[in-house]
Amino acid sequence: MTDAAGPIEPSGVWATAVGVARVRAMETAREQPLFRDPLALAFATAGGRDPGTPPPPRADEAARRRWLGVAFSIVIRTKFLDDLLDQAVASGVRQVVLLGAGMDSRAFRMDWPAGTRLFEVDTAEPLGFKASVLRQERAVARCERITVPVDLREDWPGALAAAGHDPARPTVWIAEGLLIYLPEDAVESLLERVGALSAAGSRMGLTLGSRGVVERFREDAASGSAASMWVWEMPEDPVGWLAGLGWEAETFTLRERAEAYGRPAPTPPQQDEGAGGLVSAVRAAH
Repeated sequence: MTDAAGPIEPSGVWATAVGVARVRAMETAREQPLFRDPLALAFATAGGRDPGTPPPPRADEAARRRWLGVAFSIVIRTKFLDDLLDQAVASGVRQVVLLGAGMDSRAFRMDWPAGTRLFEVDTAEPLGFKASVLRQERAVARCERITVPVDLREDWPGALAAAGHDPARPTVWIAEGLLIYLPEDAVESLLERVGALSAAGSRMGLTLGSRGVVERFREDAASGSAASMWVWEMPEDPVGWLAGLGWEAETFTLRERAEAYGRPAPTPPQQDEGAGGLVSAVRAAH
């Protein structure tokens, strides 16, 4: 892949993971970043999304605001889920599962307690691309990192079990920027399967598309863009919805978390086009 042919052009949903890496690289380059992701630049560059390349011209001010909103959401949600993972391992959880892992580099950039096993679940193509970049960067994971190449529409629980996941032990699950691409029945099925593999005390971090965001973005989304593939947004009562699936959840808005992090939002509240919900959940006793 990138070893011999140079930069490639990612396609489909997984191409959005390279775009996310570009935003994380831009945040890492800030004077006071909310997080540091040293591998993000390599992922973005290998996928043709070098942060140093000027972005395509925005058609209008509304499009510019939407892009800023999406980039803002990526930065805030990354910090939020970093904190959630730190809290989970501090409580004794030693199994981490990243669903739709994409270009996530947490196995390499976060400090993990001894005995932590981190499973990255994604399809073979992005995992192969990622492996090529990691080889080039000579990256070394700070925990036991296990890749699980499987489509989430297939028997991913079986593949995860074969890779060594133990459902009798608590797990922290992360679904970052994933659910918005799945139809409602697929979201329900995914979380039901997650619940079946979660011992009491397991934790979960989710990002949810805000209500109305699909309609707002779809109007002028370019073909093949992330927004053109969005199909699902949060229910009216996400806490109640997750309670029905066996989770005690707490929700936050991006703006709330941004204020807590000392990072002002780039747009007025009524223009939070890319905003969504952040969820921290704990598995109740069975």
